[in-house]
Amino acid sequence: MRTPGAWSFVLPGFAARQPFAMLTIGIVLLIQHTSGSFGIAGAVSATAGVAMAVFAPQSGKLADRFGQAAVLIPGVLTHSVSVALLTALALLDAPLWTLFVAAIPAGASVPQVGPMVRARWVALLGGDAARAPAAGGLGRPRLLTTAAAFESVTDEFTFVIGPVLTTALCTGVHPAAGLVAEAALSLIGGLLFAAQHRTQPVPSRRVAATATAATPTTEAARVTEAARVGGGAPTVGAGAAGALGVPGVRVLAVVFLGIGTVFGGLQVSLAAFTEEIGQPGINGVLYGVFAAGNMLAGVICGAVTWRRSPQQRLLIAYPLLTLATSALWAVHAVPLLGALGLLVGLCIAPALITGYTLVDALVPANARTEAFTWLTGAVALGQAGATTAAGQLADGFGASAGFVVPLAGTGLALVTLVTLRGHLATRSAGRMVSDSTRGVAHREAVPVD
Repeated sequence: MRTPGAWSFVLPGFAARQPFAMLTIGIVLLIQHTSGSFGIAGAVSATAGVAMAVFAPQSGKLADRFGQAAVLIPGVLTHSVSVALLTALALLDAPLWTLFVAAIPAGASVPQVGPMVRARWVALLGGDAARAPAAGGLGRPRLLTTAAAFESVTDEFTFVIGPVLTTALCTGVHPAAGLVAEAALSLIGGLLFAAQHRTQPVPSRRVAATATAATPTTEAARVTEAARVGGGAPTVGAGAAGALGVPGVRVLAVVFLGIGTVFGGLQVSLAAFTEEIGQPGINGVLYGVFAAGNMLAGVICGAVTWRRSPQQRLLIAYPLLTLATSALWAVHAVPLLGALGLLVGLCIAPALITGYTLVDALVPANARTEAFTWLTGAVALGQAGATTAAGQLADGFGASAGFVVPLAGTGLALVTLVTLRGHLATRSAGRMVSDSTRGVAHREAVPVD
């Protein structure tokens, strides 16, 4: 946090990322109140989650190209209006199909502040070597790992506050109060974050113009300059497909999809479980314990100097996460479920932090925001599918059946990770994402006198 300019985007970024933690649980609690069905509530929430997953990478790509503020300002305005519309329709007992329609723009417009903050960290710590001593004398890889851990802790602190705050507002004030607070935080925090122009990464369109106008003597020199301005030179060119053209990003997307099933499955299953035992007020507490475990593990991961590679760490952390979810369905006592939720949370942070760390090594500088949003979108998609599945299972077979969803999601993702683990190996050739429409070259960079 001693990195110059860090506080200017960390504080408003914290408020602006609350929608990701509050939206789905707010929809579940409001729709369940108005419809009486966890299945319907989960389906509407899943619609918003799918829309978020589909549109988040496009938002990231636009932010990489045109700048974060140009995307964020219209995004938060759209999101606030969309959430207000969804809330009004639910309270007015509008036809069910209108809730699904309104959930699409509400999810699609969720501000992707978390990926934008991560992109700013990479730009600050990688774009200028002089910043490393100012941040405490640590090397760039260590600083980036620490920043990734800090962001994971911030995310999990969000998931501690968000669900607890939403549940408290929905159960103690009004069923719609959670979504009202979510829309307000999104609007105020998003606008404050967008106003921090000094720390945002240089848009790739400007990088291309700089590289073209700088009149270097060789094409390789233009690539080297573009990589420098973009915040570092990572390993593998992504091609015309952008960040998703990197095979490792596709593997990580599946990994994060499985993590999303843990978030979504627990949100609905815990709500159904506490409803079954007649104590709905402790839902936020149980989910907060799970998120607190995640946050604690993030702090520990950030403080450790790792000797194993990120790929090896992920191959250790993810099986442990799958194992931790395997007993959720069999637990019926509140203290034991809280303890097991804490264990699951402790296993999530290492996988998340390692995945985000691998992005810096795998993805070119001018596509990192897009890459981060693919991963965030994968979490949202997994969360959406899990809320639907867990809601249907909870309605049909009881809350315990809903807890099977996190095990199934992480288990399938683990098979993919082990099978395609070779795509996560990093190399050291500096490349940029090719973009024929912008004229940015994609040959390997070489030293230029």
